[in-house]
Amino acid sequence: MIGERGPGWGVDFGVAGEIPADALAAGSDPAAARIVAEARRANLAIPPVVLTGGDLARTLGLAPARAMSQPEGATGARFAIDVGAALVDGRLHWFVAHLVARRSWWRGRLLVAANASFIGRWNAAPRSHPGDGRLDVFDADPPLAVRLAARRRLPSGSHVPHPRITQRRIAAAQYDLDPGLDVYLDGVRLGQARTLSLRVEPGALDVWIPT
Repeated sequence: MIGERGPGWGVDFGVAGEIPADALAAGSDPAAARIVAEARRANLAIPPVVLTGGDLARTLGLAPARAMSQPEGATGARFAIDVGAALVDGRLHWFVAHLVARRSWWRGRLLVAANASFIGRWNAAPRSHPGDGRLDVFDADPPLAVRLAARRRLPSGSHVPHPRITQRRIAAAQYDLDPGLDVYLDGVRLGQARTLSLRVEPGALDVWIPT
């Protein structure tokens, strides 16, 4: 099923092969993002990563039942994945699956920058492609009734398009979050921020999905 997960994904997205012996295992999106951040801050090449769990892995076709540690000589599918870089109030961070800025899911502005389709059980960005050089950004402040209706549709991804949700596909963009929103990188709360700059590092990370 290489390259068959998302709409418009070409069959050339993903290559079967043996997982490199020096690949690092990441059982979650934050674990993969830490590997990226450590390499970037040390000015080193990002090592290949075996994804054994998380929203990015699910987007690439890893079923929860297949989550596992990497055995020696294992085979898998290799994907060249974009990495999101976020300058949050002047400090640089990286994410592999998604950035969310919000006060609450139920009131106030919601800003989602997605490199993966899923946020937990929600198919939040159903057309997001992790290797297309773009982030799918959703920006909205809808009334409660719209949020409740969207929540019912989020598991299937049928909540978009919607006239109250602005959608953009960006390689780079800046956002004013004033008076401040809580920023979550791959599900981990970073803190409250007022300014946000996003850019994509295309194909910066080689990830493997065990088969």
